[in-house]
Amino acid sequence: MRKTARQAARATAQLAAAAALAFGSYLFITVLLFTAVVTLAVVGAGLLPETVLLIRRMAGSKRRQAARWTGRDIPEAYLPVTGSLRARLRTVTHDPGTYADLRWMVAHYAYGVLLFLPLLLLWPLGLLVDGAWCGLLRRRALVLPLISRLAGLDAAWSTGLLKPSPKARLVERVEELTETRAGAIAAHGAELRRIERDLHDGTQARLVALSMRIGLAKRAYDRDPAAARKLLDDAQDQAEEALTELRHVVRGIHPPILTDRGLAGAVRALAASSGLDVTVRVDGLGDSGHGPRAPAAVEAAAYFVVAETLTNAAKHSGSRRAEVRLARTDTALRVRVRDEGRGGADENTGTGLTGLRRRVAALDGTVDVASPAGGPTVIEVELPCVW
Repeated sequence: MRKTARQAARATAQLAAAAALAFGSYLFITVLLFTAVVTLAVVGAGLLPETVLLIRRMAGSKRRQAARWTGRDIPEAYLPVTGSLRARLRTVTHDPGTYADLRWMVAHYAYGVLLFLPLLLLWPLGLLVDGAWCGLLRRRALVLPLISRLAGLDAAWSTGLLKPSPKARLVERVEELTETRAGAIAAHGAELRRIERDLHDGTQARLVALSMRIGLAKRAYDRDPAAARKLLDDAQDQAEEALTELRHVVRGIHPPILTDRGLAGAVRALAASSGLDVTVRVDGLGDSGHGPRAPAAVEAAAYFVVAETLTNAAKHSGSRRAEVRLARTDTALRVRVRDEGRGGADENTGTGLTGLRRRVAALDGTVDVASPAGGPTVIEVELPCVW
């Protein structure tokens, strides 16, 4: 009985909050109508994006109310309202979420109060004493569940109206993929410029020097064999250095060690050469190319995530220890790198996190960075893939 009474009290609070939000909608309708009038008059068009943002906040409040009652979150699917006034107007007028919120507001204008009004009758009815304590208990046992059902109706209707439509999800997904594509193109351009710079400043310069030494050796071969031999020795050194530079460039495109050892073996080799005491934990992946393999692009992205984060840890964290975890799930490859350093990693300070995020986003993956001041720094990456 006490549990039922507590549930009814909670339902009453839920319905009271719904009614308060509905009364707020009454007041907001005036603002909405005013905005519509001045928008039609052009001079007040700047109010429309702000009005839509206010509607979003009201809808968000209702989502949280319904989630508290049902225990299930209601996702949002909105386009970001940014840029110039023209861009903001175009966004709010083309966003399916705007019209879904308006439909909810109009409906909630009615049912938010209509579901609350029966409480004015149900609670007094439950408290009427029929001359006996048992009568009171019977009345409460009948009435209190009705109050909970009213709150359930409010939450169910709001959930149905506020959950994103397939069109809204599609629009949000297209926007997300557009941003991801732009990031992937930027990352690809930066990678091409890096390769071009490495080839121009390193390999090309060494090959030019090699060609010059071979030419000088040919000229000196007849008149000064000893000098020619020295020039050829220098040319051999230049050729070896050029090969080293080429291997470095190739590793930047797709590390051969991934092909030879697989991701787990390649990461262990990275850990051994990082200058840190690194613990590598592997779940569901084989070494030396054996066992299940992710697609080459996914393996390369995971390899570079580990390489970049270990490099950052060695340079900036002040810690001598780190941990790398690789885990295979049914639909993804997960990478987790943790160091016990000073923390405070910031994507805006040139620590390589922006490039890492772009590389992962190009594969539709996610990056989570936790680096509070004082540490530790934990970077978690999930890369979708089919095994």
